[in-house]
Amino acid sequence: MSEALLASETPGAGATTAPVPASGARQFWRRLRTQRAALVAAAVVTLLVLVALAAPLLTALEGQDPTSYHPGLVDSARGGVPVGSFGGISADHWLGVEPQTGRDLFARLVYGARVSLGVALAATVLQIVIGVVVGLASGLGGRWLDQTLSRATDVMVALPLMVLALALLAVVPSSFPRPVLVALVVGFVGWGGVAKVVRAGTISLKSLDHVAAARLSGWGGVRIARRELLPALAAPVITYAALLVPTNITVEAALSFLGVGVKPPTASWGQMLTSADVWYQAAPQYLLLPAAALFVTVLALTVLGDGVRTALDPRAASRLRIGTGRKREGGS
Repeated sequence: MSEALLASETPGAGATTAPVPASGARQFWRRLRTQRAALVAAAVVTLLVLVALAAPLLTALEGQDPTSYHPGLVDSARGGVPVGSFGGISADHWLGVEPQTGRDLFARLVYGARVSLGVALAATVLQIVIGVVVGLASGLGGRWLDQTLSRATDVMVALPLMVLALALLAVVPSSFPRPVLVALVVGFVGWGGVAKVVRAGTISLKSLDHVAAARLSGWGGVRIARRELLPALAAPVITYAALLVPTNITVEAALSFLGVGVKPPTASWGQMLTSADVWYQAAPQYLLLPAAALFVTVLALTVLGDGVRTALDPRAASRLRIGTGRKREGGS
């Protein structure tokens, strides 16, 4: 019910609308709890975030840091292979050490989680903000503005993200902080999909009665977007954001792997893979650890994003129940 319509009702009538957000949150949580895979994925993502946030504490507990060299822990006669079994695993180095440098792998892995997750989340927030603003402006604006922004969105969607990011990152001076730069480049290049989703939703919603009532009440475009459209667009935008995070993690890892992303000595999972490709036989853990971390993170975020999409879309749950009921009837 629109605030514009509620304004014409009695003061007591508006009080009945207060429980609606809480009820929606409860319904979302109820639907999400029925999906065990999504709950497991949420637990994995929460654990990864906690590890990333607690990276200084964890490395202090181990007594190591991600940048200190330990040349005595590698065998220079064999090309820098870690001394000891399983890549130099010991009480002082829980996951072994890096070939050639002897840097602690556990410290670099947990600090790499901070960079990879931080860059992906920052890029996602930037994509959502730009996409929502452009999509709302396109859907609520006049014909000329809509066509201009739609063509600009089409261009951004058509541009190959990796190629454009490679070109932009290659020309920026190395003195600029690379994690911040990667987040900015990915965020400014990859907002086209969000803008398309928001524009389509805005065009569909602005023809509804409560939005028309808000216009007749004299509300401006910004107020209509904030009060009437954004709450209704929250579900698809949140769903899209949940699926963007694993994509951005993969993009950051690929850019770092290609040598234009995060630079040493800053730890990043993609940057670790860059120098690990020649050590898969002599020190396989150096390649397997960041690769496994990337795989688990992307898989968990993808499963969680799909679970959020299903929980936010009541029609998906209804279709699931109907399909299950039909199967049971057919089986009986």
